[in-house]
Amino acid sequence: MSTERFDTVIIGGGQAGLTTGYYLAKQGRSFVILDANPRIGDAWRNRWDSLRLFTPARYDGLPGWPFPAEPWSFPTKDEMADYLEAYAAKFKIPVRSGVAVGSLARNGKGFTVTAGDHGIEADNVVVASGAHQIPKTPAFATKLDPGIVQLHSYEYRNPAQLRDGPVLIVGVGNSGAEIAKELTKTHTVLISGKEKGQTPVEHDSGAMKIVLPIIRFLGQHVLTMRTAFQRKLVAKAEASGTPLIRVKRRHLDAAGVEWVARTVGVRDGMPELEDGRVLEVANVIWCTGFRPSYDWIDLPVFGEDGLPIHDRGVVQTEPGLYFMGLLFQFSATSDVLPSKGRDARHVAKHIASRSRNGASEQPVAAGATR
Repeated sequence: MSTERFDTVIIGGGQAGLTTGYYLAKQGRSFVILDANPRIGDAWRNRWDSLRLFTPARYDGLPGWPFPAEPWSFPTKDEMADYLEAYAAKFKIPVRSGVAVGSLARNGKGFTVTAGDHGIEADNVVVASGAHQIPKTPAFATKLDPGIVQLHSYEYRNPAQLRDGPVLIVGVGNSGAEIAKELTKTHTVLISGKEKGQTPVEHDSGAMKIVLPIIRFLGQHVLTMRTAFQRKLVAKAEASGTPLIRVKRRHLDAAGVEWVARTVGVRDGMPELEDGRVLEVANVIWCTGFRPSYDWIDLPVFGEDGLPIHDRGVVQTEPGLYFMGLLFQFSATSDVLPSKGRDARHVAKHIASRSRNGASEQPVAAGATR
């Protein structure tokens, strides 16, 4: 196995990984970002065709470079992807695309990251692969009639993928609402699940220009893990779920979407609802979220729920290990663009403090091999 050495390895080249790289580059550190996608920004490119960001451009830029668009416009997913790619180029952030990490393990005082037949040793590792990795679908999905087209929201691109006939959208989050509204132009649409509330004003209205900064302030500075009281607020916010932002219930009602009970199983090959109703549909789109995947990390750093045990992304029990882009890593904005890199700045400062305290070896030239 060929081996390289860096001061820090970042696993994941999305906004969390790039932002961390930005701050490490400012420190002059030796680091590399490994990303499994063929191209920087593909996590955005590989979403449905009509997706636009929920936050305006003024909140979508990463540290050091505002998003190059009218501040109150809503960039497309491809514009966001291209911005991330240009960001890495602008700040000369070393990203290796198409590199799937197979394992992460402790190696003495440092770590070894393996990708295929290549290994990288590092004093610090930042896992920035994100909180939304593996699409979730219920176990009973496999029992649906094979003639029904099933897609997760991650796989959905446009209406042309679907059969003629009714579509059941399972999940009343923002993805489900946006896809449901789009499909009303070509299909009969039913939506199943419990609504989690909605923002109080129209998404692209003048009122939103007043409300959104308040919402961002609450998410950035009030809903944090700083005090016991704030942690209780975070727990309540997490339990209540994300409200509908752009497409609200009234928009779906006006478009002719039928609201049905929660989908709980399958009867005779068709979706069965909590109220006993069985739906005759041709298509099902699972807007049921994602789960993280950390089975490639061979370190005892996870709780009973399978999630990392950390303090603002710093794993105290494994010095030199960090996580980025987690849900509520420190605040309600930790996993979204309006965080403006606060968590990445904190992690980068911690890495620098380890080096000053002699916990890390002196950085070596980028790409140096052993």
